[in-house]
Amino acid sequence: MRIAFITAGAAGMYCGSCMRDNTLAAALHALGHDAILVPTFTPITTDEADVSDKHIFMGGVNVYLQEKFRLFRHTPRWFDRLLNARWLLRYVSRYSSNTDYSTLGGLTASMLQGTLGHQRKEVARLVAWLKTEAKPDVVLLTNALLSGVVPAIRRELGVPVLTTLQGDDIFLDALPESDRERCIQLILGHDAHTEGYISTSGAYADYMSGYLRLKREKVHVVYPGINTKGHERMTPLERPPTIGYFARIAPEKGFANMIDAFIKLKARPGTEAIQLKYSGWLGVKNQAFHTAQLAKLADAGILANAHHVESPDHASKVRFFQSIDVLSVPTIYHEPKGLYVLEAWANGVPVVQPHHGSFPELIQQTGGGVLIPPNDANALADALFELLADHPRRAELGNNGHTALHERFTAQAMARETVALLERILKPMPTHNPPQLQAT
Repeated sequence: MRIAFITAGAAGMYCGSCMRDNTLAAALHALGHDAILVPTFTPITTDEADVSDKHIFMGGVNVYLQEKFRLFRHTPRWFDRLLNARWLLRYVSRYSSNTDYSTLGGLTASMLQGTLGHQRKEVARLVAWLKTEAKPDVVLLTNALLSGVVPAIRRELGVPVLTTLQGDDIFLDALPESDRERCIQLILGHDAHTEGYISTSGAYADYMSGYLRLKREKVHVVYPGINTKGHERMTPLERPPTIGYFARIAPEKGFANMIDAFIKLKARPGTEAIQLKYSGWLGVKNQAFHTAQLAKLADAGILANAHHVESPDHASKVRFFQSIDVLSVPTIYHEPKGLYVLEAWANGVPVVQPHHGSFPELIQQTGGGVLIPPNDANALADALFELLADHPRRAELGNNGHTALHERFTAQAMARETVALLERILKPMPTHNPPQLQAT
């Protein structure tokens, strides 16, 4: 099967969706399928080997300039290619990662209009490349915000298109209400051209089918998986009891919840030796937030017990997980994937997670952790204290997670489930003339 997987770069940030897409493309290729990972906006950033294609379509500079200035909607292709240079997009990404999403409503709506929007040149270039060079049997989109290209792909290639749902609501929720509603209406308008959707958990499938007003039966669940190479069950070491946090250091990921719980935990007798290690992407726009959390630790007199660990590559990430006894990422929003949970289990580390998003499914299927009420620092402190004090229980949960991960949540399992879904969809695929998208 020849699969074109169109993903979205995250402006130089380590992004769970990019990493999942990259892992899936590599695993599909290992199964013998011709999987092409096609980046858009910016190059992707991943801590594993980047398997994405050398081309970048709908480059962020072109998309922005074509939205803001009429002149750039008519520039020649050679000029547009210069603006899509990887070095330029990586350089610009240093600044674009700090963009306030709430200001991007007009650009997002224009992109969702596809060939009727200001970026019609970019859409036409991508579709022409898919038709003449990639020639896929099926096209997968990394998120619904890219669905402006769907009508043109169906019209020009006649192949099925599926859209992955894995965090679209986070971006849409940041838009002003009028912009958000307009974008949702445009996404819904592409539903007739979309063969189906892939969600990374059942809970997120339920939520997003309602959020985007889609038929629930069109949303299929394929759980995420990770490449287990380099990961291994943790060997107990002589060290202080250590709590880990591994995710973006940002409000939505619940970093403040972790800090508040750690402060409450350290106020208890007998916890003097307990340490906190945290790692993950820290963007410029969250520097002040991070500083404020450190100030809370300093006020509590425990700043020396919290350690920021850089993890710029896969090996350092594995070392991080093997240096902790329990992981918690107490997110505010409903996490659709939870790759860090899988990575913890790959190293035999149990987790403590809020009872929302994908976490209940993951933990109920594995027995690899504990669920707590969301946004409850006292409950988080209690659960962490109990696990750190109960080594046999901690080892049991870690072993459960490790075993289940290798049975159900590997990159190979994710790829096999994706192929099975695509084969079911491809067999009955009819030829038809989809309705034409109307200008908005």
